[in-house]
Amino acid sequence: MSLIAQYKGLGKSYGARTLFTDISMNIHEGDRIGLIGTNGAGKSTLLKLFAEVSTPDAGEVVIKKGYRAVYLPQESQFEAGKTVSGLIDETLDAFCAEDAEAFGKAWQLIGQVAFPDVSAQVQTLSGGWKKRLAVVLALIKKPDLLFLDEPTNHLDLSGILWLESLLKRADFSYVMITHDRALLSNVTDKTVELGTQYPGGYLRIEGNYKEFLRRRDELLESQLKQESALATVMRREKDWLARSPKARTTKAQFRIDNAKRMEEELADVRSRNRNNREMDLDFTSTQRKTRKLVTAKRLARHLDDRTLFDELSFVLSPGTCMGLVGNNGTGKSTLMRLLCGKDSPDGGSVREAEGLHIVHFEQERDSLDPEMSLRKALSPDSDSVLYRGRPLHVVTWAKKFLFTPDQLDLPLGRLSGGEKARVLLAHLMRQPADVLLLDEPTNDLDIPSLEMLEESLQEFQGAVVLASHDRYLVETISTSMLGFLDAGGVFPCSSIDQWARENSPAPVQKKAVPEKRSKQTTKAKKKFTNKHKYELEQIEAKILEAEDKAALHEARVNDSSIASDPAALQEACELLGAVQKEVETLYGRWEELEELKAADGVES
Repeated sequence: MSLIAQYKGLGKSYGARTLFTDISMNIHEGDRIGLIGTNGAGKSTLLKLFAEVSTPDAGEVVIKKGYRAVYLPQESQFEAGKTVSGLIDETLDAFCAEDAEAFGKAWQLIGQVAFPDVSAQVQTLSGGWKKRLAVVLALIKKPDLLFLDEPTNHLDLSGILWLESLLKRADFSYVMITHDRALLSNVTDKTVELGTQYPGGYLRIEGNYKEFLRRRDELLESQLKQESALATVMRREKDWLARSPKARTTKAQFRIDNAKRMEEELADVRSRNRNNREMDLDFTSTQRKTRKLVTAKRLARHLDDRTLFDELSFVLSPGTCMGLVGNNGTGKSTLMRLLCGKDSPDGGSVREAEGLHIVHFEQERDSLDPEMSLRKALSPDSDSVLYRGRPLHVVTWAKKFLFTPDQLDLPLGRLSGGEKARVLLAHLMRQPADVLLLDEPTNDLDIPSLEMLEESLQEFQGAVVLASHDRYLVETISTSMLGFLDAGGVFPCSSIDQWARENSPAPVQKKAVPEKRSKQTTKAKKKFTNKHKYELEQIEAKILEAEDKAALHEARVNDSSIASDPAALQEACELLGAVQKEVETLYGRWEELEELKAADGVES
């Protein structure tokens, strides 16, 4: 594969804080790289250096001529007053005006997104729709190399699956920062982690996230053994040095010098091993023996003229985890509020075991006072907290959640989103619970924190209800799942793939986008140009080819051997849906060209 970009000896600091030094790597055509690391490790900074959005303090960045790099930031800024169709038109005119094939592909992509209203002003969109628009605009620019910083931010479950499908089919190289472990596993073939626990400050592994975990654990285990071996040798060398050998011979001087080098190496390895910190989570359970902690019978809840769920019944028992799977606004948070008594159902009942302790972790972080100090938030009543029946000093308690002593007097308003999430988890852990209701607890958590949360929930002896867009976490710890449908209703499901198959997609607005575009760019469509003539001549063959492909994929979906394999069936259905949308887009474009031809008075 051809080399696209070279990075040599990159280093970056902010004030006295050094983020990284001497990072070197190459990117080739077809590379799909996941960039991971703890919050604050410098991932976003490094990505900006890769994309030439900012300049390194040291090192060299070379993106080969003829290759287009596009950078997609965490939070996209759109010009006030712009509409969805207006931004799409501007980007199409700038990057696809002279390329009929790229123009067609762009409209195919736009049609698949199915924006609710392309005439809407961008500032009125939800965070999820803004993110989808930002992704679409980035892809219209025809990148050879795409840099994505937390592209799943604000996306609901359908949005994440849409993004994953795009990246699986990508014909460009990309580097992506994300904490979504399922996404990393499914769409990357190389993994880079920034971290002071590694020699040189980073670790690069050829392979997806699952392969990375295996190789990383091997390295860290080897590094611990190296520390132990060096410490043993150094004890022997220190005994020898204590006998005050005189460096009168070359051999004695060499041993003294070697001992000093080994001491420096031991200090370096020891420092790296100490930097391999993990959040220490251990949820407190009351260890209640009752088998039926919460019994829900025929629950119903309506929102305006829409039914969120009806006739919903289940039992929560110790050691179980019920995963709630669905898009935003489908009723997951509402169900949790019914279970803990904060809201009342429209029908049915919730019965709790006597003296039950329910702890509810809400996704909104507004409960934190931005003026309160971290010390006060972690330990409200004194300099110690009571945890599992014994007192812990606030400094020790803070370290369990990766806070340093010098952060304790900081106001909460100065903490990052991930740090605020850890404060809420610390509060959660101090409360003995029979049932944990966790509403999006993974928001803003980095991968090490997610791994510790996962391990702690698996060890929790009470019942857990978990709503999260983190597919990896939900499918790992759930003993059962409820799927919430966009159209309303809840059903038991065995996997997120099953939920995706059952969930009805929003109806595609036929020709809506092209019609809006014609209003926005009437000047560009006054004439039926030679480019339009050529496109019209080619489009019938493209439609026939797409229809043949659709027939083949439909036959695969109906194949009994495929139907018996859920993963293969899911893939076949996705491919069929994509081709059917392609056919629909081509027909829409054909109609548009014929109308333009007729309006311009061109004879057949």
